[in-house]
Amino acid sequence: MKRYTLLAVILMCTSSFTFAQSSVFGSITEAKSKIEATVPVVIEYLKKTSEKEGDQTILTNGTEALRKEYNAVSQEFDLYKGNLASCIVNKKKKVATKCLNYHTQYFRSTLTKYDNFISYLTKKNGFLGVDDEEVKKDLKPTEIATTIDKDFTSAAGATANMKGVEKTKYFESLKSDDLKLQPFNSLVN
Repeated sequence: MKRYTLLAVILMCTSSFTFAQSSVFGSITEAKSKIEATVPVVIEYLKKTSEKEGDQTILTNGTEALRKEYNAVSQEFDLYKGNLASCIVNKKKKVATKCLNYHTQYFRSTLTKYDNFISYLTKKNGFLGVDDEEVKKDLKPTEIATTIDKDFTSAAGATANMKGVEKTKYFESLKSDDLKLQPFNSLVN
């Protein structure tokens, strides 16, 4: 009877570990795709505006400004993932939660700045407060950051009984190229 109980406990631990890992990486992947999806939408808008106005500098300058902002978000996205993993691996549970919240707040701020920049860049005919209906972006900074934060908090709970080396291995795949934002040039058609 004890063998079966032990087996059940092992299976439950393994499944919660796998679930937490897939959940964390799922929210990171979703955030990644939403951020990357903004680039082609804005570039298309800039192309149309440039052709309509007969001014190529709209596309050129807009693309360069977007590249700068996207690269800042890309850099912060990598730092954010690493910082969250570090909070969980190197800190006690109470301190880890404060650490997670701090970094999430900073990432949310960076995403909000990026979202505001895109909104400013794509205002209809340059009028503030008038969104162009053609620009369809699915970027909600607060929602994205909150989802990632909740998933990492869950991961902190799932990894609470692991030793340092196990925790480090758990978060090792966050460094993979698959979970980094694509370079700006690869997103421009």
